[in-house]
Amino acid sequence: MGKLVGLIASLFGYLLNFIYGLVNNYGLAIILFTIAVQIILLPLSIKQQKTLIKNNKIQEKLKDLKEKYKNDQVRLGQETMDLYKREKVSPFGGCLGSLFQLLVIISIFYMVRQPLTYMERFDENKLDEYVEKYHISAQSNYKEIDIIREAQKSGDDSIHLEMNFLGIDLSNIPSRNWGDWTVYIIPGLYVISSIISMKITTAQNKKKLSKEEEEEKQRKEAEKKALAKQNGDAVEDDDYDAMEAMNKQMAIMMPIMAVSVAAIAPLGLALYWLVNNIVTTVQRLILNKVYKSDEE
Repeated sequence: MGKLVGLIASLFGYLLNFIYGLVNNYGLAIILFTIAVQIILLPLSIKQQKTLIKNNKIQEKLKDLKEKYKNDQVRLGQETMDLYKREKVSPFGGCLGSLFQLLVIISIFYMVRQPLTYMERFDENKLDEYVEKYHISAQSNYKEIDIIREAQKSGDDSIHLEMNFLGIDLSNIPSRNWGDWTVYIIPGLYVISSIISMKITTAQNKKKLSKEEEEEKQRKEAEKKALAKQNGDAVEDDDYDAMEAMNKQMAIMMPIMAVSVAAIAPLGLALYWLVNNIVTTVQRLILNKVYKSDEE
């Protein structure tokens, strides 16, 4: 796992360093790098979006099967697999893509944390020389960021990374600089973009449900509750609603987790997350519109 993350971080480091060589600004390079990574991962994003739309489409059919075969779990499992085969949907279709995207996130964290290793290709001996030169603490979790900051302060032009972006020092680590108001700008914008993204996604889901499924859903729910009341059974939560509630919780928790990590990581990572969130939201809107039209 560690070797794979290191390999991906190394490949990303080559790409980011190439872009940096063109624009000569770390912040702009990260923005262009984020867009480039999204383009590289576009086939995976398209596949995930198709799977998501198809999975949403068969939710009602899955509910009907669960109701029909609620007393026969073996038959339910067989009918469920047959449904997935007929609809050409894999129940695990999104898992592999999600795992790969997690690898990408971890790899980018490594790259941003160690830019001299992954971008400028410093070896251990060269890094040790700079650690000794600038008296960097052995306990520091961000030795390479500390080297860059000290080199910039002393005017050492042997370190070529320009970390200033629109007046924000992307080598800053918020947990070390709470008194500097600029450390709140990028994480704050990330939270705002996440809320907007969540509202857009929720609005899309509600619109889809109201147009295509609301009346049928209400009718079935009324029948289900009446039957449960007649038999003295407890009314189970709707699977679709449960999944929607879980998605909402994840949409809220992910920005909180990301900001928590951003508080102890260089601002370059928060900038990547911000741009990635914006690009992903736009990409999701476009793909959703294209493939929903195809499905209809």
